[in-house]
Amino acid sequence: MRPKARLDAWVQQAGIVDGFLFRGLIRGKAGEATVSALPMSDRAIARLVQARVLATGYNPAGFAGHSLRAGFLTAAARSDASIFKMREVSRHKSMQVLADYVCDAELFRDHAGEGFL
Repeated sequence: MRPKARLDAWVQQAGIVDGFLFRGLIRGKAGEATVSALPMSDRAIARLVQARVLATGYNPAGFAGHSLRAGFLTAAARSDASIFKMREVSRHKSMQVLADYVCDAELFRDHAGEGFL
């Protein structure tokens, strides 16, 4: 998937040197779009996530922008990332809420039924 290369290409193509990484688009008359200095809206992110989910053949109804955050934190926990480093990225104010993601990731680790799950 080469996420870093794709992100670098987006930053270069959008001309981003500071500020928001994921920005809204301003549609022009001829169907062309320019990159805004403002961040994408939560609805725009949800539509983007749902379109990608649909493209994979899944029902997009249960997905939104929060799915990205939850997925990142779950994957980070499964990779044994420090909860403090995860908090730097997620900016959770409550360690308890962040810990809930980690507990979810740990749900089947070393489970007694691991051989048949």
